[in-house]
Amino acid sequence: MSTLEIKDLKVQVKTEDGPKEILKGVTLTIKDGETHAIMGPNGSGKSTLAYSIAGHPRYEVTGGTVTLDGEDVLEMSVDERARAGLFLAMQYPVEVPGVSVANFLRTAKTAIDGEAPKLRTWVKDVNGVMERMNLDASFSQRSVNEGFSGGEKKRHEIAQLDLLDPKVAILDETDSGLDIDALKVVSEGVNRFREREGKGVLLITHYTRILRYIKPDYVHVFVDGQVADEGGPELADELEANGYEKYLGTKV
Repeated sequence: MSTLEIKDLKVQVKTEDGPKEILKGVTLTIKDGETHAIMGPNGSGKSTLAYSIAGHPRYEVTGGTVTLDGEDVLEMSVDERARAGLFLAMQYPVEVPGVSVANFLRTAKTAIDGEAPKLRTWVKDVNGVMERMNLDASFSQRSVNEGFSGGEKKRHEIAQLDLLDPKVAILDETDSGLDIDALKVVSEGVNRFREREGKGVLLITHYTRILRYIKPDYVHVFVDGQVADEGGPELADELEANGYEKYLGTKV
């Protein structure tokens, strides 16, 4: 059983005009076997939630709690959060010149598991996931995200998800910039992860198109740093048809 529990989370960032509150009390629980989709207009705090859970230093938590299987996530360093079972797929993955994909993946796997994977099985695992993600075998020798297309970056992140095997995957606008073929490959990778025992997914997106391939159990509408509405998959269809107009300008 894996449970990510967020209670009354409040987060601010520093600006030239002083601290600005972004999250204003977010409560959300993701249990194993569940997929939660967060949708909302630009600037509503969706990505702030993802980065705050992952431990990005730009975001200061001013209130609330985040626990994973009862352990205090907010007291953990970034690498401790990863070892505890949290995974973040970023909207804009960063380039790491001079570090090959193969070395990056093996180093990350070693750091999370506490021991290096056996080379023979590891090579087989890496080649298998590369094939599933429609990435050429030579891809492993390229520098991480350097010169990658948008689709290659996102497929590489889902390859990481497959190999690192966390408890909870937080996917920040993974569909951003993907054509339909790459979207299908990425979605299939996420669905394979979801089928494993004890996994939870928090999927942040602007659009419903990815939700045609990754079916959410719950949909949450983010507006002005709060959860304005919650429901099942049908809520995403309603948002697609009507937008966020009924939520905007209304204090929650």
